[in-house]
Amino acid sequence: MADKAKTWQMIHDERRALLPTLEGLTPEQWAAPSLCAGWSVHLVAAHILSGAEQTGPKFLAGMVASGFRFNALMDREAHRLGTLAPAEIVERLRARTTTSNHPPAPAMAMLGEVVVHGEDIRRPLGLPGAASGEATVACLDMLSRSGFPVGGRKRVQGLRLVAADLDWSRGEGPEVRGPGASLVLAVSGRAAGLEGLAGDGLPTLRARLAGG
Repeated sequence: MADKAKTWQMIHDERRALLPTLEGLTPEQWAAPSLCAGWSVHLVAAHILSGAEQTGPKFLAGMVASGFRFNALMDREAHRLGTLAPAEIVERLRARTTTSNHPPAPAMAMLGEVVVHGEDIRRPLGLPGAASGEATVACLDMLSRSGFPVGGRKRVQGLRLVAADLDWSRGEGPEVRGPGASLVLAVSGRAAGLEGLAGDGLPTLRARLAGG
């Protein structure tokens, strides 16, 4: 596991890597569906910005206002910032490529935010992934052990995951093998991540994703 300074360096690098993608999107692409059910690419970008601007006190106040419903808070904040023009979202995210504020969660969770949601934007638009191998491995380590709200640990229990393009594997049992970026999506609950994966454990993982 990376130390905190290294984690923040990866977070900043991944935010920077997302900026050219967002800057190059057409209005139609901003309005297109993302991999997050019910959210457009615009709303996912707004959600990334929300996390990047979040602080502990602001998060706790938001949880109180949302009746301690985490998903309701995420949806409300995404729609609030989703009223911003794309150019403003890009510039405000650019201002967060050096800062280290975050909600009351491990810094590694912030890396997962930008890596996973970056794929939520790029994958349905047919754009190539941009996350570094180092960041992808760090996210796989985290996501495969995670409980609420991602639920990756339960999703991959009893399976062996192997990133075919990276020096990473985890678990024991029937194997699921494929590109690291696809594993990141599948472990985090995105059925689109199943594309490109193979192995005896794939039917089990597919069934778990279908069952929510």
